[in-house]
Amino acid sequence: MKLWQVGGLAVTVSLVGMLVPTELRFALIAATGAIAAEVTPQVSRSQERDSSGSLRSNRPATTVKEWMAQVEAAQVQVTGVKLERTEAGLDIVLETAEGKPLTIDATKFRTEGNSLIAEIPNATLALPQGQPFVAENPTADVANVRVEQQAGNIRVSVAGNNALPQTEVTLKAGGLAYSLNPEADEPDEEIVVTGERGGYRVPNTSVGTRTDTPLRDIPQTIQVVPQEVLRDQNVTRLQDATRNVAGASQGGSSITDRDQQVTLRGFESRVLRNGVRDQDRPDTGVDFANIERVEVLSGPASVLFGRNSPGGAVNVVTKQPLRDPFYAVNATIGSFDFYRGAIDLSGPLNDSRTVLYRLNVAYQDRNAFVDRFDESQFFISPVISLALGDHTRLTLEGEYIDTADSFFFGLPIEGTVLPNPNGRIPRNRNTAESYVNSTLSRVGYRLEHQFSDNWSIQNVFRASFFETESSLVVQNLGIGLNPDQRTINRTRFDGSEDRQSYGLQTYLTGEFSTGSIDHQLLFGVDLNRLDGGGYTATAGRGFIGTASPIDVFNPVYGQPTGPLTLDFDVDLLTDSLGVYVQDLVTLAPNLKLLLGGQFDLFRQTTKDNLADTESTESSNAFSPRVGIVYQPIPPISLYASYARSFLPNGGTDFEGNQFQPERGTQYEVGVKADLNDQLSATLAFYNLTRSNVLTPDTRPGVPPDRFSIQVGEQRSRGFDLTLGGEILPGWSIIVGYAYIDAEVTATNDNSIPVGSGLGNVPQNSFNLWTKYEFQSGVLQGFGVGVGLFYVGERPGFFDTSYELPSYLRTDAALYYQRDRFRAAVNFRNLFNITYFESSYGRGSIFYGEPFAVQGTISWQF
Repeated sequence: MKLWQVGGLAVTVSLVGMLVPTELRFALIAATGAIAAEVTPQVSRSQERDSSGSLRSNRPATTVKEWMAQVEAAQVQVTGVKLERTEAGLDIVLETAEGKPLTIDATKFRTEGNSLIAEIPNATLALPQGQPFVAENPTADVANVRVEQQAGNIRVSVAGNNALPQTEVTLKAGGLAYSLNPEADEPDEEIVVTGERGGYRVPNTSVGTRTDTPLRDIPQTIQVVPQEVLRDQNVTRLQDATRNVAGASQGGSSITDRDQQVTLRGFESRVLRNGVRDQDRPDTGVDFANIERVEVLSGPASVLFGRNSPGGAVNVVTKQPLRDPFYAVNATIGSFDFYRGAIDLSGPLNDSRTVLYRLNVAYQDRNAFVDRFDESQFFISPVISLALGDHTRLTLEGEYIDTADSFFFGLPIEGTVLPNPNGRIPRNRNTAESYVNSTLSRVGYRLEHQFSDNWSIQNVFRASFFETESSLVVQNLGIGLNPDQRTINRTRFDGSEDRQSYGLQTYLTGEFSTGSIDHQLLFGVDLNRLDGGGYTATAGRGFIGTASPIDVFNPVYGQPTGPLTLDFDVDLLTDSLGVYVQDLVTLAPNLKLLLGGQFDLFRQTTKDNLADTESTESSNAFSPRVGIVYQPIPPISLYASYARSFLPNGGTDFEGNQFQPERGTQYEVGVKADLNDQLSATLAFYNLTRSNVLTPDTRPGVPPDRFSIQVGEQRSRGFDLTLGGEILPGWSIIVGYAYIDAEVTATNDNSIPVGSGLGNVPQNSFNLWTKYEFQSGVLQGFGVGVGLFYVGERPGFFDTSYELPSYLRTDAALYYQRDRFRAAVNFRNLFNITYFESSYGRGSIFYGEPFAVQGTISWQF
């Protein structure tokens, strides 16, 4: 929505006013501090203040001279200009008389030679020290900043040293922020988000196209959980971050960081890191010490990221080196013996700032609300970025995580979800006796070269090395209590796994025109190797033995276990090659067409050392995507898309035939709206089908529980609505609602008949997080946040004979920030409700966390 200032009144474009509901228009008008009115160019009323300071209307202007005088009197005075160095770059802060709003249209920002230019209409520069405002060399690549009067406008110019400034320059006025940097001049990365930093709204991303593209131009649902939301909610686990995503649900328990599986639109998703997969199973944990944001692409993503479940992709984006020195430390203490400390250091390593670094270190030690569970984790992540000339940059990255923790496998259904004659099983009960030690190392590089303003190439390599050893005494999977309704059978399991993955990507991006049609072309090659466990299979060595049952109402730990025997010894090697091409075609300024496809080759070799056998499976698939975006007016995008996904199925059926790859097919239509410069919304309708799903083979003559048959099909259809950004200065929000109708549409398994709902997938879910921070007065720096997370009823996993009840969880937070100091207190499950997060059969029901509080103190210097 654009506002023009005429005679001191804000005039709203009539078409936008008709499209936006009345209540929302009132909120947007309040955000600009103006009163909406429909006027014609021939009518203008002068306004002045009476003795009480209230506005009053005088007679309308009757001559051009009177009209010009009234317009001049209505101009907003800029009484102060400040420059502030931040983590993101340089902020130019404009202060106005009486806090009046400025009319700023960011689409009119431009470049002239080596300068970034912004012009502010209907404004007068009235600085105490006189005009213009000039600041020399505020950063290494900015020669000067000038704010000066030109006719009836204020001109802001930021001149670079022999080139456009690479520093992120932000213009701030009245609580709103506008980026002056042109999108085309920002450095390319695998996953990049640009725009206003430190807010709840992210306007651009490349997770959907691998090219820096406005979200409104991408014909698919993409939600971003930005850094400020992660900080405000004190997020340390991936599942806590994705609570803010409409249509996302979790499997397993948030008690342990080892189970990071996120379900999108009813189906599993793939976890990526900076757009590259380095572990095919999300069970190694994600430490948020170096996470900048979380990006979620809902629906098939194989066109860019290769083999993938149809639910979508969850991409975690890591922090990158900064040009200016930045140092931060924080410490957290909380319920259940939670202790965490972290440091974040960044800046240049030489005077010319061609070598930059970033170092994140964290240590965490905690228990949980369940008995016999503790975890300690050490994390370190160094990053070095080197400028190899004016057009080439090399970034070296590393990570190391060392974790020692316990195992938790939930509780039986009788006494939790279902009644038990012996009473309710305590929420803190843990029937497992275990320890798990693991280490994860990641190394890699990103090499970027800019051939010209329109063409660039990137080469990315990632390698990860995961080792784990475990000793577990746990209840049997999917089985509830014994007939006495007190005891549950358990098994002893000791195992180890050594897994390595390697990924190499090279992709070329370019912009060109064919006549009046513009193209944004992407061509890439993706090569991967996984030596160890896979997305649908497990490798390593495992020993199994008997263990004594345990009384869940009166547990006795430390009972003797039986001898261990080797249960499996499997080596798994998976190679894949993907070639993809994509073209974002601009047919007209308001009409865009997205065409893309990826061809995948897959080969997997399984060596069973116990049976002394070796088998090889291979498959290939083509995954297309077609989408169209039409913008009837600039803030509104109407879109439709078709996309497919591909995921190999390992193994063979009873007759020895190799399984076909699992396929996902999605049709989606929706609308995206930029309600103003700080607030965006998306409404999407979809129909998503998952075919070639493996189900148990129960045909006569087939050994039970030994083979699968490929007759399964599942369907998810529904809609999701999201809204995020800043409603008023200091008042931010991120909210979402999802309706998911997910069911089995074809199966050979009588235990899960056609029409059954999908496990752990609620039909209705809702998330809301909102924060207000006082902008002035004695309470300046104080803030409060409130969160509501609703999850509806959903079927049990592997067993649709029961349902997990719905719940509404309330979170809250209090903040105080002054200069570089920040203190926060976060409350989770404020009203201490009893709820269930998920299930994994009748023997593994997972309670949600009870009331918990965490306090954090951080300091930047």
